[in-house]
Amino acid sequence: MDAMQRETGPGRRARRGRRVLIASVAGAAVLGGVLVLLPWDGGDAPPPAPGPAALARGAVTTGVPAALPDLAALIGDRETHLRAHPLDGASWAVLGAAYVEQGRRTADGTNWPKAEKALRTSLRTGPERNPQALEGLAALAVARRDFPTAKKWGESAVRAAPKRWTAHAVLIGAYTGLGDDKGVGRALEKVMELRPGAPAVGALAAGVYRDRGWREDAAARISDAAAAAGAPAERAAYLEQAGRLAFERGEREEALRFFQEALRTDPDQRAAQAGQGRALAALGRTTEALSAYQAALAKQPAPEYALELGELYESLGLGQAARVEYDLLRERARDAEAAGADEQLVLGLLDADHGDPAAAVERLRAEWGRQPGTAVADALGWALHRTGADEEALEFATLATDGDKGGGVRSALYVFHRGVIEKELGRSGPARRHLGEALTINPYFSPLRAPEARRALTELGEPPVEGPPD
Repeated sequence: MDAMQRETGPGRRARRGRRVLIASVAGAAVLGGVLVLLPWDGGDAPPPAPGPAALARGAVTTGVPAALPDLAALIGDRETHLRAHPLDGASWAVLGAAYVEQGRRTADGTNWPKAEKALRTSLRTGPERNPQALEGLAALAVARRDFPTAKKWGESAVRAAPKRWTAHAVLIGAYTGLGDDKGVGRALEKVMELRPGAPAVGALAAGVYRDRGWREDAAARISDAAAAAGAPAERAAYLEQAGRLAFERGEREEALRFFQEALRTDPDQRAAQAGQGRALAALGRTTEALSAYQAALAKQPAPEYALELGELYESLGLGQAARVEYDLLRERARDAEAAGADEQLVLGLLDADHGDPAAAVERLRAEWGRQPGTAVADALGWALHRTGADEEALEFATLATDGDKGGGVRSALYVFHRGVIEKELGRSGPARRHLGEALTINPYFSPLRAPEARRALTELGEPPVEGPPD
């Protein structure tokens, strides 16, 4: 598909879809879309509605987000069952997958060791070919940001069950973290072949298209996914993704509507609450923005939310409050790493701007050696710039922003980083172009860095006017 096709086909559909998405989703009936675990033999009467544990089991075994109360019910149900049936390998796999989803939704790293124990127990007690447990271990590794391990387990799951679409789906996250764009493409193609038209697959495709810079295609896909989603938790997750995409385009009001609708649909959708803080800050509604971030962090203390809130405080001149958030970020990252997570990327970002840039370079060089994704290339380039190593910094900034080198995502922050590095190197033309591009992509991309981009452009001034030829 060439660029013109993307703009004239899915592009138009995206613009049309965004206008009707919120209204259509808000009015949609809740269809459920879960597995029926037992046959119904009640004559003409309708079968009873599945209970919370069954709803969550249907979600975690079919690759869609689950509601937090239902997950808690499923975990309690499987823990009780396994105390009486400790050799039930299939139930260990379900319990492990539920722990992974609960940990992902709550940013509670204590779930990771429990998930790993359950999934490895499933490997010991389950069938010889156990794709459910292998896939669960891959999903756990993605949640921990351990992408080499995710690749290993995901590829093992695919070998065990080549027709199981969710095994290919988890590989998309692994390959993305490793910067393997061809692997991502192969995995997405297989998912779309095995599960065409599923909302969860549309959401996966939207993420891949976003990373490739196909913003209109991504918006179209997530619009369709949210409109077709069944259970509220699933629909809310896709609305949150739609909000992130809208914010990255600089569409503050539209992003806020998506985030608000996601929270109305599922009050436990804390990523949407943090997104609400992001959009409110961009709209100048800072008191509401601070409240939204604080509420999100109270229930889902993700380090990246603490970094965003700290930078918002800093932009308001509240340095002490910012430092409190940065300290909490370090504490949460330490806890997550004690549970097996890799938080070197967010710690590197924190150190580069608000700590020790040399320590950031050390962290991020090691991270790049292990899992060279686009986000790590950008962070390492910026950390190198902060230490004065601008020539090397530009190499990594180019990797993060040049589509021919793998950096296809249209990120205002990444392009801003490249523009600042070029300005420092005296490359005024490219610097002016990339700083302007960052503000075109999203004029509100950061409460700290967007004003800095405007100041840098002012310092560069207008491009020189060439005189007439001799």
